[in-house]
Amino acid sequence: MPEGDTVWRTARRLHEALAGDRLVHSDLRVPKLATADLSGRRVLRVTPRGKHLLARFEGGLTLHSHLRMDGAWRVGPAGERPRGGPAHQIRAVLATDSRTAVGYRLPVLDLLRTTDEDRVVGHLGPDPLGPDWDPEEARRRLLADPGRPLGAALLDQRNLAGLGNVYKSELCFLLRVSPWLPVGEMRAPARLVALGAKLLDLNKARPVRSTTADPRGARPLWVYGRAGHPCLRCGIPVRGTGQDDARGERVTYWCPRCQTGPFPDGP
Repeated sequence: MPEGDTVWRTARRLHEALAGDRLVHSDLRVPKLATADLSGRRVLRVTPRGKHLLARFEGGLTLHSHLRMDGAWRVGPAGERPRGGPAHQIRAVLATDSRTAVGYRLPVLDLLRTTDEDRVVGHLGPDPLGPDWDPEEARRRLLADPGRPLGAALLDQRNLAGLGNVYKSELCFLLRVSPWLPVGEMRAPARLVALGAKLLDLNKARPVRSTTADPRGARPLWVYGRAGHPCLRCGIPVRGTGQDDARGERVTYWCPRCQTGPFPDGP
């Protein structure tokens, strides 16, 4: 599932492939951009902002995309057949003389003036992988609504940009607290913020996300996606509730022994 680390890695790959070169071909396959043509423009920079991607072009234009649940950008040599999925899932093609970037299943694709980027990312909180990272501001935003469940506060990109559902469940497990604990009852919110930033940073260059430090990579995550399987710490079955879907509902995973309540089925 794309989170801030995935988006950072995608931005780096796109930047290395395209930045400094001019596009010889562009194809934006969404109705509102059907007549837009970026051909001839030099790619200045591709940068991440939380879970958002900003590709900046000379002339003051930015192509903004968001991967959400299963979007992806694939990069390959110019002229090579795209390999990220069937052609009907392609939403964007950006090609230079040597490389081609293809965006698949992109639910968000906008072309705007670079000076207007705040319209799409200005609401975001501090980004642990960005130059604006401010842990104290992130802590302040998380605690602004002390009665809000911790899991919901972590998913709110206005508090801390880049953390998604995987990290929500994993952070709560590592801190031994319930995702439904009111965020104001957290004993060490500064530790939560620091740990979230550390995990994103450690995983930004990894092909497989890991929170367990398993050197073999056989068990990369503590609880996420492991409902019904033994907890890696205590052995009792991990619990899960909810469903990951396009409507925004998210599965929450937890260990009822290692983490302290409240929980949906009682304390």
